[in-house]
Amino acid sequence: MWGGRFTARPADLMQAINVSIGFDRRLAAQDLAGSRAHAAMLRNQGVITSADEAEIQKGLTAIEVEMAEGTFPFREEFEDIHMNVEARLRELIGPVAGRLHTARSRNDQVALDFRLWVRDACDRTMGQLKALQTALLARAEQHADTLMPGFTHLQPAQPVTFGHHLLAYVEMFGRDASRFADARARMNECPLGAAALAGSPFPIDRTQTAKALGFDRPTANSLDSVSDRDFALECLAAATLCGVHLSRLAEEIVIWTTPQFGFIRLSDAFTTGSSIMPQKKNPDAAELVRAKVGRLLGSFTQLTVVMKGLPLAYSKDMQEDKVPTFEAFDALELSLLAMAGMIGDLEPVQERMGPAAGAGFSTATDLADWLVRELDMPFRDAHHVTGQAVRMAETRNCGLADLPLADLQTLCQGITDDIYSVLTPMASATSRKSYGGTAPDQVRAQIARWTKALS
Repeated sequence: MWGGRFTARPADLMQAINVSIGFDRRLAAQDLAGSRAHAAMLRNQGVITSADEAEIQKGLTAIEVEMAEGTFPFREEFEDIHMNVEARLRELIGPVAGRLHTARSRNDQVALDFRLWVRDACDRTMGQLKALQTALLARAEQHADTLMPGFTHLQPAQPVTFGHHLLAYVEMFGRDASRFADARARMNECPLGAAALAGSPFPIDRTQTAKALGFDRPTANSLDSVSDRDFALECLAAATLCGVHLSRLAEEIVIWTTPQFGFIRLSDAFTTGSSIMPQKKNPDAAELVRAKVGRLLGSFTQLTVVMKGLPLAYSKDMQEDKVPTFEAFDALELSLLAMAGMIGDLEPVQERMGPAAGAGFSTATDLADWLVRELDMPFRDAHHVTGQAVRMAETRNCGLADLPLADLQTLCQGITDDIYSVLTPMASATSRKSYGGTAPDQVRAQIARWTKALS
């Protein structure tokens, strides 16, 4: 490739550290798309002839067929995907292949290919997030009335519905999808034509190639075009946040499947056994999803460190941008698919969830609210009275609803029999009718909103 300047081949160690075809072959489809658009633009601008462009397009099509059939000869001697394609094109169509590289550099070529790949990855991820949200919505609709305990500090707090709990994750994954959509919109500028770093003296039409490749516009600064990796970092940051949300849901699945909780069951499809303990049924899929955020954050950190302090424009350091990005999106895709599978697979154990919803004096706030609403008591005073009632019930080893009315009236004379109507878990959950609350009607309203949004 640079034989005119060099008289000796690279040392074996130089070749080993420099070669990237082992991983950047994943950019093959994007490289071919960029080359097709570039050739068409060169012909349209009169930089190459129609006959030359036709030969180039014919050769690129042949290469695409070889790649689809698995017969393309990827060779380390040509270092990366760009030179592998160019070398093979020359073998297929002869010296005219050399005209394809007119008015472009590997710098803008790799910036284009990588940007196209990340854009495609964003599209796939948004589709996988939608599938996961759809699975959560289906489960939430089935269990809009199913009671479970709501927790703070992992202690029973107030009764909620299982559907409401699942909708919290629909919201989280919705924000994740919006972050990928925002990142996609920001990255949708085409760097092709920036050449090595300064642009091209040829009469190229960068708007034509941008439109041909589905971009909104060409990038506006040639230096930034070849040195920018913000688009990958932004998507890795979004992937990390998504991984955090997946990890939180996975942790709850792990907790819920324990005998101590027993809130859900997973089938054999998403569990494994033990080599020594025959009784074990481990939620390994959830545990592995829980761990993947480490890989995602590691990839983000790795690329951040690569880019930190790099002077403009391109440096070979940037070759290290692809592996962490590829690995992160591979991990995220597998996690999203596995989580959607687990959500579709899990079965709530209502006979465990329901009683647990009332444990730990979870309707105490409802007692306090009743005192405020019916007796016009200041909430802080109602909080104090309710705390006394909880202490009384705890001493007697019973629930709030089991305390005799006469005993409650020793705490507050105005309490009537009506107090018992708010002390059941279902009454508590049903009363939370504020927008976004856990009342089944509110849950169904949010399901309808999200179903419409996702359709």
